[in-house]
Formats: sequence, structure tokens, C-alpha cells
Amino acid sequence: MSPQSAHTDPLRPTDVVPAKMPHAPAAALPANACDTHSHVFGPYERFAFSTASSYPPPLAPFDTYLAMLDTIGAGRGVLVQPAPYGTDNTALADALVRGKGRIRGVAVLDANADDATLTALENGGVRALRFNEMPVAQTGKPYPGSVGMSAALALASRMRDIGWHAQVWARCADVPSIADKLANVGLPVVFEHMGCFDPALGTRHADFQNLLALLREGRIAMKLAVCRVSKQAPHYTDLRPFHDSMIEANPRQLLWASDWPYVRMGDAAPDVGALLDTFTEWVDDAAIRKAILADNPARVYGFER
Repeated sequence: MSPQSAHTDPLRPTDVVPAKMPHAPAAALPANACDTHSHVFGPYERFAFSTASSYPPPLAPFDTYLAMLDTIGAGRGVLVQPAPYGTDNTALADALVRGKGRIRGVAVLDANADDATLTALENGGVRALRFNEMPVAQTGKPYPGSVGMSAALALASRMRDIGWHAQVWARCADVPSIADKLANVGLPVVFEHMGCFDPALGTRHADFQNLLALLREGRIAMKLAVCRVSKQAPHYTDLRPFHDSMIEANPRQLLWASDWPYVRMGDAAPDVGALLDTFTEWVDDAAIRKAILADNPARVYGFER
């Protein structure tokens, strides 16, 4: 069975925003460096949305994505299913085939997905499913096309059997309860966007300290995507103490992520190369940089298989 889910009214966006392309970072990345969180969008005549987008859709097809990786010097990448595609993972599956082993995927499925769909995605390079517990700020409702934690718990046994983990977008205050629920069903978890803490609350706030404790114990992994937490672009200086605290807690459980091609960011969208320059400046230990950029993603996403 195809990993694509049927939909009767495909949405082909016409007013699209071209993906912002990066400059090369100042320092070369280690071999097999990996950007663990990017998305492909389009071409829309082939890969229409399955639900209306809540943001202006970018045009970021696979060839553009590959050019981004090549420009920054990343030998590997992880593509994450964006919400407007819902549970229709066709564009993601196509990118994984074209990536020829260079790319891994994080798909979205609901609780009704059959075993054939999971098997097809696994064989294609998917290594996790994404679950969204972050509500739309304006409405408090789930993002259209997103799938929540109830599906994670329903799919847990089958995910566990094929070695997949859960990837979760959630508020920092909710991280401990979500981590507990997933631990109870035997699923490892990677949280997106540094756990979505509020920098204004400071590093001593209980929510961030709880996150650090879970990280320190190895119970969670975290994607370091600074542009999704700080509004102080382009240098994100308010995040430096939080970033340092995470690295001190457990660098083995950290992954570097760009979040390219930057939906809902407008003129604040960063340059991926500049984000890597900031990471290099903040992490002066070459062994830790290599672990976060290359070794950890190889382990978490099965590049070593």
C-alpha cells in the first residue's frame, strides 16, 4: 500500500514564498554532518496539500532542499512532514527515494494507519513519527493536519517493534508529562525546537529545569533550533545560557536543526549558514560539535544501519 493517504480535494497553493537559500558557514562541518529538521514543500502540481495551510506556503522542492544541504556542507539530512500535508507522506517518501540513503524521514500517521503503510515508510527511510501538542497561538486549537499524542499511544507498540521514536512539538511545561507517557509505552522521544521554553523566564525557571533534568538522565533528546525559540535574530544572544545549559546537561542527547525553509517567520527567517556559525561560536569543543552534528544523528536516525 502506498504511504499516501487519499484526499478528494487536493490543494495546490498559487501564492508561494520562495525558500530562503543560505550562504556557506565560515567553518567546514564535520564529515556526515546532519541537519535534523527541514521540510520539503512542492512542487505543488505533483504534491498538493491535503489540508489548507495556516501559513503562506514556501516553495521548497527536493532539488532546492538538496542545494541547501550542499551549500552548508551537510552530508546528511532529516526531513520532517509539515502539517499541511497531513498524513499524506507522498512528497516525503519521494524525497527519501531521491536522497539515495543520504536522507532520513519523520512522517505523520494517524492511529488508523495499517501495517503495510508503516512497513513502506520504514523501508523508504522513515525513522520516526511526528506528533504535535502545540496549539495555534491565535485559536488554541491544533494545527490543521497535525496529529496529537493520542495517536502516539495507539501506534506505540508497532512503532517500538520497528525501532521508531516519537518526535514531539510541545510547550516546555508539557515536556515531563509527555516524556512519562511515552516512556510508559517504551517509546524514545525527541522534542523539537529546544523544548519551546520561554527565554524571558530565565534558566532557573522550573519548566526549563525539569527539561534539563530529563535531558541529563537521557530520558529525552532535543533538537537545537534556536530560531524557533528566540526573537532576537540574527544572533539570538538571549538563548546562549539555555544552549550552554543543555550542552552541559547531556551533549549525547542533542541534535542540530535548522527548521528550513522557515514558515511563519517572514523577514526574521535566518540564513542556515549563519545559524551554523553561531553554533560553532557557542560550542568551542570540536568533539562536542561533531557529536551533535554527526554522531548523534547517525545513531538516532539509523544512518549506521
